[in-house]
Amino acid sequence: MKHSTAKDAWGALRADSQSVLVDVRTPEEWAQVGMPELSSIGKKVVALTWGADSEAEFIHALEQAVPDKATPLFFICRSGMRSQKAAELAAQAGYETLTNVIDGFEDKHGPGTGWKACGLPVK
Repeated sequence: MKHSTAKDAWGALRADSQSVLVDVRTPEEWAQVGMPELSSIGKKVVALTWGADSEAEFIHALEQAVPDKATPLFFICRSGMRSQKAAELAAQAGYETLTNVIDGFEDKHGPGTGWKACGLPVK
């Protein structure tokens, strides 16, 4: 598994038409804080909540959303912790190219870090 900053993940998502961003936060977080917006690069975020008590459901939903396990996947959450666990689970399920966005969606690792604080597209 690789690790990436939000800025680097954005660049990789733009450069690789096959890559997918998986946001593993909760519906409440998406509604209250926002979501990455990828329409300018012709993509949609795969929004799948990860939780330790719902791992089987998470993998089932991921396999439905991204059936090709060779697809490059970028995982994002608020701070990079849940996304790390979700990426590890995806690896166990056979997904091959996984990257955890280590600074997450919000700036929990200092000013100017995270998707939103970097000024990347948000909806």
